[in-house]
Amino acid sequence: MGPTRKPNVCRRLSHRALGFFSRDAGVVQRTNLGILRALVCQESTKFKNVWTTHSKSPIAYERGRIYFDNYRCCVSSVASEPRKLYEMPKCSKSEKIEDALLWECPVGDMLPNPSDYKSSLIALTAHNWLLRISATTGKVLGKVYLASYCKFRYVSWDTPQEVIAVKSAQNKGSALARQAGIRQPVLLYLAVFRVLPFSLIGVLEINKKIFGNVTDATLSHGILIVMYSSGLVRLYSFQAIAEQFMQQKLDLGCACRWGGTTGTVGEAPFGIPCNIKITDTPPLLFEVSSLENAFQIGGHPWHYIITPNKKKQKGVFHICALKDNSLSENLPTVTASGRVVKKKFNLLDDDPEQETFKIVDYEDELDLLSVVAVTQIDAEGKAHLDFHCNEYGTLLKSIPLVESWDVTYSHEVYFDRDLVLHIEQKPSRIFSCYVYQMVCDPGEEEETINRSCEKE
Repeated sequence: MGPTRKPNVCRRLSHRALGFFSRDAGVVQRTNLGILRALVCQESTKFKNVWTTHSKSPIAYERGRIYFDNYRCCVSSVASEPRKLYEMPKCSKSEKIEDALLWECPVGDMLPNPSDYKSSLIALTAHNWLLRISATTGKVLGKVYLASYCKFRYVSWDTPQEVIAVKSAQNKGSALARQAGIRQPVLLYLAVFRVLPFSLIGVLEINKKIFGNVTDATLSHGILIVMYSSGLVRLYSFQAIAEQFMQQKLDLGCACRWGGTTGTVGEAPFGIPCNIKITDTPPLLFEVSSLENAFQIGGHPWHYIITPNKKKQKGVFHICALKDNSLSENLPTVTASGRVVKKKFNLLDDDPEQETFKIVDYEDELDLLSVVAVTQIDAEGKAHLDFHCNEYGTLLKSIPLVESWDVTYSHEVYFDRDLVLHIEQKPSRIFSCYVYQMVCDPGEEEETINRSCEKE
C-alpha cells in the first residue's frame, strides 16, 4: 500500500464553504479538527512563547482558562495574548478556593434555569462551602455548606460533567488521642453530588472498622476504590452501597432533623449530615495488588493497568483483562473515552547523557500523542514537545521550549488544540506559567497553500 496522501487544507476549506459535508454537527466538527491538525503539523507552523508570568500561589489550567491566586483570577488563553476574564474580590484565608472543576452545560438538554446554560466553576473553599461560579464573570451563582464535622479538601469528577465527589482530608485525630493510643475509626468522608440539576446523592464515611487498615479511598465512574499500604486495591459499587446503607434521603434546601438537631440541608451551620454509614462489609467487585496503589481502569472490553507490586518494577506497566486478570500481549492502551493510544514508549532512567521522556499525553481531538523530552546540557536541561501520529507513531512536529527545564521541579504541560502551556513549580512555592500560541510564517504559509491549490 502506498503512502497516504497529505491532507489538503485549501481543498477542505473550499468544500466546507460550499457545504459538501453532511449537516451533521459531528461531521463538521471532525472536518474542522482535521484542518486544524494539518495546520498544527505543517512545517511552516511555529509555536511562539507569547506570555510568561510568575506567581506565589498555584496556577491551574482548564479548557482555555488559566487560574491564578487560588482561582480568584481567571485569564483566557484563547486570544492571541492572554487576557483577564475576571478577578473576584479579595477574601480571607478561610474563604479561599482550595480546589475546583470546570463544568460545561450539556448540549440539547432542557435546563430549569437560564444560568444553567453557562459554563461554571464548581469550587471548594477552605471553610467547607461548595460554590458554583460563572466561568466568564466570576459571579457566585449558588452555594452549599457541606459540614462542620470534617475538613473537605478535594473535588473531582466521579462521572465527568455529571457527578462530582468532594473528599475530606484524612482524619488523623488529635495529638493527645494519638499519644493515648486512641485510633479514629473514620478515615475520611466522600460527599457525592449530581451536577444537573445540582442535587445531593449522599455523604459516605470510610470506616476502618469495616474496611480494615485502609490508607485512602476515592470514587470514579460509580466505583468506590479503597487502597491499602500493602499496595492492595479493592473495588466496590457505590450505587449498591448507597441503596443498602443510606440511613435517610436528604434534599438540599429542605428541612431536616438529625441527631436531635433541626436545620436546612446545605445551609450553615447545619450543613449535610453523613447519611451513608456502612455497617457490614459490602460485596467486593474486584481486588488487585499494585505498586504504590497505581491502578487505572477503562476501555472496551474492560481492562486495567497496574505496576507489579515490587520496587524494582517501578516504571513497568501491565495491561490485564478485567474478566479473568489475564495479561494482554501487544494490547494498545485504551483511554476512558474508548480511543486507542497505539504508540508505545519505554520509560528511560534519568541519565544526563541521553534524552528522557518526562510527560506523555494524548490530544484526543487531534488524535496526536504529545511527548515532552528533556536533554541535560551541563547544569541546564532543555525540553521539546513532540507530536506523534497516533496511528503509526511517526514524529510529525517538534516544538522547542525556550525556558530551561529542571528535572527536580514539578512540571505540567498542556497541549490544547493551538495552545501549549507549561506550568512549573519551583522551590519555596514559586510557580511559573509559559504560554505558547500557534503562529504561521506568512510567506511560508502562502507558499504552502499555493502549492496545495496547484495540486488540485
